[in-house]
Amino acid sequence: MPSGRTHDRVTLWSLPLVASLTFARTQSDRLTLLVAGGFLFGGLMFGPDLDIRSRQYQRWGWLRWMWLPYQRSLRHRSILSHGPILGTVLRIAYLASWTMVLGIGAIVGWATVQQLGGGIENGQAWAAQIIERAGEGVVRSLYGYPGEWLALGLGLEIGAMSHSVCDWGSSLYKRFQKRGWQGISTAKKSKRKKHRRKL
Repeated sequence: MPSGRTHDRVTLWSLPLVASLTFARTQSDRLTLLVAGGFLFGGLMFGPDLDIRSRQYQRWGWLRWMWLPYQRSLRHRSILSHGPILGTVLRIAYLASWTMVLGIGAIVGWATVQQLGGGIENGQAWAAQIIERAGEGVVRSLYGYPGEWLALGLGLEIGAMSHSVCDWGSSLYKRFQKRGWQGISTAKKSKRKKHRRKL
């Protein structure tokens, strides 16, 4: 498999192409920036290899602990982590869940400290109001800027797929080197035979 450094190079070398094609298609600076930014983030920090202790995982710094349950739940290179669309959607949902839990925890913690310190009379009501406003803001943003959210999601997906395509291409090339065209054409057959033996 390609190293983390190779994946990074593919992402960085592909960025001008992704940005150029996006701008040529949309003629929008904003959408181009969102697609290119999503591509860069998806390729360097939010890609399929978050299911192992990879460069992408290491780049999360002190927040990388939140990816440990994700790693323990998924087999490396499963369809849930490396699959087209599904892998990216699952990572977005996973990160959104953590963001929501940590955000609510921070708001409730702040309200509790303020109430105990005498800064707020009813900390629970204040926290509930802030959480409700934040939720409304997210929903308003999703409905108010669908094109922008789609552009960001597309960039994340293209970044993740550049990683997976690089992995798949490397595997095919290695099989081709060992067995020629037969190595490529029999790859699916040999996987089926292994699966039957396990049953």
